[in-house]
Amino acid sequence: MRIATLTTGRVALLAGPTALAFFSGGYFDEPRAWAGLGAWVLVVIALLAAPRALPRGRATWLALGGLGLFAAWTLLSITWAPIAGNAYHAGQLVVLYLGALLAATMLLRGRETQRAVEPALAAGALIVIGYGISERLLPGALHFARSASAQGRLEQPLTYWNAMGELAALGFVLCARIAGDGTRPAILRSAAGAAAAPLGLGLYLSFSRGALFAGAAGLVALVVLAPRLEQLIAMASTIVAGGLAAAAAAPFGGVTALLGSPATRERQGAIVLGLLVLITAAAGVSQWYLTRRRPREIRLPRQAPWIAVGVICAGLALAIVAGAKEQTKQPLGAGASRYFTLQSNRYAYWRVAMRAFDTEPLRGVGAGGWSVWWLRYRTIPEFAQDAHSLPLQTLAELGVVGLALLAAFLAGIGVAARAAQTAAPALAAGPIAGFVVYVTHAPLDWDWQMPAVTLVAMVLAGALLALAEDRRRGNGLRQPAITYAPVTADGPIDDRVRIGNHQA
Repeated sequence: MRIATLTTGRVALLAGPTALAFFSGGYFDEPRAWAGLGAWVLVVIALLAAPRALPRGRATWLALGGLGLFAAWTLLSITWAPIAGNAYHAGQLVVLYLGALLAATMLLRGRETQRAVEPALAAGALIVIGYGISERLLPGALHFARSASAQGRLEQPLTYWNAMGELAALGFVLCARIAGDGTRPAILRSAAGAAAAPLGLGLYLSFSRGALFAGAAGLVALVVLAPRLEQLIAMASTIVAGGLAAAAAAPFGGVTALLGSPATRERQGAIVLGLLVLITAAAGVSQWYLTRRRPREIRLPRQAPWIAVGVICAGLALAIVAGAKEQTKQPLGAGASRYFTLQSNRYAYWRVAMRAFDTEPLRGVGAGGWSVWWLRYRTIPEFAQDAHSLPLQTLAELGVVGLALLAAFLAGIGVAARAAQTAAPALAAGPIAGFVVYVTHAPLDWDWQMPAVTLVAMVLAGALLALAEDRRRGNGLRQPAITYAPVTADGPIDDRVRIGNHQA
């Protein structure tokens, strides 16, 4: 009974973000409330079925404590926020994330459970993105709701195109990791390589520049986290598959922007569907043969992690600074032309956020208060409820105190990630790279308000905390020897290859 209960809880935890995606990503009150209730039910299940899994490590409590105090501070801001209801809902959102993080930390214990995290979340992303692009490939059979503001960009089922792009980037990076993980079965690695094609197409159809950058940041992190030749080759293969899928759709406006008559859209959708099937199959087959290569470690400079962090931060800073100086006044297009400009309304949102912060630097103007300041000081006639940046919105609404608590949460995850990478690099590489995708994109958009996306990051963070807890207690993180038998024209290679401290 105990094992069945834990298994049910783990399945619900890993499948939860995918299920929530089909309720507008959990953005609205009712699905968000049910998701929060479900998260805390999972916490209760973990406490009853696995009481010894209660977190004890300092890094874990730094992360959980930082997020818990962030939730308390958000709810306390009801007393000074301009709209108390907005502050309450903002606090409710953080309580949801706290429950999910705690549940993941307690439930995702043990090597076999942790190995299921990456495939489960990647499959969830594939389901959501596959659903979104299905209407474009089969317009005669499927008809989804669409908003005028999307301008044809991929938005369903999350109802926000940038969130769809972010989820596609998360799934893509996780698939790249699985495809390059030599400890995984060949069939799973082949499936991950094949999944990169529809995920790459979904990322392209979102026309989200921030998501594209976040995906690139995750891949950069993956190079450092898993410095192996098979990982680099798998990354190259997935990038080619995703790029070919995007190139196949690019010439057809009926697929990329939902343009044209029904007959035109059906014809173009059928063409792209056929090409996508071929590309997906070719990616899977090529990855199958790539898994037969002899594993080989790549030596990187000792400073490689810091170089990767510097590259990511420099790219982010350059995009922000260069975009803020663009002078064009023409409306930003919805198609591929977005990839050739840094123009955005975000800079106007961010200026209002800093104006609110200057007014109340310590405690902020109250959770949910940025939208009031936007109506008061906006310079463009556009409706917006979020500052499109987690750190800037936190500064504006919760002040220095709120940002410090958010930083404590992230610091705890960072310390746990380092411990997890030291103890079990093969298990930690994917969750760290996926979390890098989220953290890189969060300063550029309102991912925090989209639970279906943020819950994926919370599960990844919980997996890292669970790995750190297992390392602290010595719970079977030592990986068994794995025998690789690459096949050549002359037959299998029988000699074993030493990987780190393990013989494979």
